[in-house]
Amino acid sequence: MEFAWSPEDLAFREDLRAFIEAELPADWEEISKGGPGSDAQAAFSRRFCAKLAEKGWLTQHWPVEFGGQGASPWRHAIVGEEMWSRGEPRGQQYMAVNWVGPTILQYGTEAQKERHLPLISSGNGMWCQGFSEPEAGSDLASLRTLAVRDGEDYVVNGSKIWTSYVAHADYCFLVVRTDPASDGRRGISVLLCPVDLPGIELREIPAVIGDRYFHEVFFRDVRVPATSRLGPEHEGWAVVTYALSYERVGAARYARAALALDQLAEEAKRRGSLGDPAIQERFGRALAAVEAARLLTYKVIDVRAHGQPPTADTSLARVAQTDAERSVANLGMEIYGADALAYGSWAEVYFRMVMWSGVAVGTTEVNLNLVASRMLGLPRE
Repeated sequence: MEFAWSPEDLAFREDLRAFIEAELPADWEEISKGGPGSDAQAAFSRRFCAKLAEKGWLTQHWPVEFGGQGASPWRHAIVGEEMWSRGEPRGQQYMAVNWVGPTILQYGTEAQKERHLPLISSGNGMWCQGFSEPEAGSDLASLRTLAVRDGEDYVVNGSKIWTSYVAHADYCFLVVRTDPASDGRRGISVLLCPVDLPGIELREIPAVIGDRYFHEVFFRDVRVPATSRLGPEHEGWAVVTYALSYERVGAARYARAALALDQLAEEAKRRGSLGDPAIQERFGRALAAVEAARLLTYKVIDVRAHGQPPTADTSLARVAQTDAERSVANLGMEIYGADALAYGSWAEVYFRMVMWSGVAVGTTEVNLNLVASRMLGLPRE
């Protein structure tokens, strides 16, 4: 098996690195500490993604007719690795590029493709995800937000919680129940909902991981055009699972963990603890976790590159990425010791950003259940 990158891919990686280095401001490290939901990073990411789009790199893995270059998924993987290793300067737009756009490509009408894909590919489409609810967190199929058809609209009532990036979003990938008599995975639909519609109220939830990151979103008699429905009515679960197969490995967290591990080794060397055999073992275990996450993610990318349908490998890769980040974060707390308690320290910032990695895109436990049932064939109780 050949793991080496092609000369063309290596050249692209170097060009991309040079571009990122030239575009990131001198205070980028401070800006990125606020998290991708902060006002400062959201404003920067709009400018940054527009420049990335001008070079044709933002959605190069999309078809040419929709603003892409028909590039291999591997080329897009390079973008993800370089972006996440530098604190993800695309901000929340990585969501639109990685999974919202591909899901619209798969299930959208021509009108939906013409409306949304050019916005995303030009760097002007900001999205959020309307999945979790107060009574339906990890168990998405128990959602209660109701969308009742009324003429040419759906009238939406309900609420979503832990909604990230909504403060700066233009659209919400909103999962609703369109059949009031249904339960579980039946009767669910997806709406591409503008966030500025009358009847939508946002309430920020203070969070330790960053400013303006989480919100609760309330829908009170919100009229969403029926033309905004993505996919067949009542059959949105297939749309959701397709989107999640892209989202679960859309963030190259292993790349950020690898860079963090290198920085941590320098800090351990400076503090005189790198020579400790026990610390060396911890570094070895963390490095093994990072490389395992990388290879398992590459397996998912290879499936896409061969045009095959998504598999449970996406859940396995997601679990591995979470494990890698946690291993590095815990090691950071040990290396920094009491200094890790200082707000804004390297160890504190990294640990804080890793806290949510085992919750976003389905908890680690949910993904492990999917691995057990779909990969190992274990029965559900």
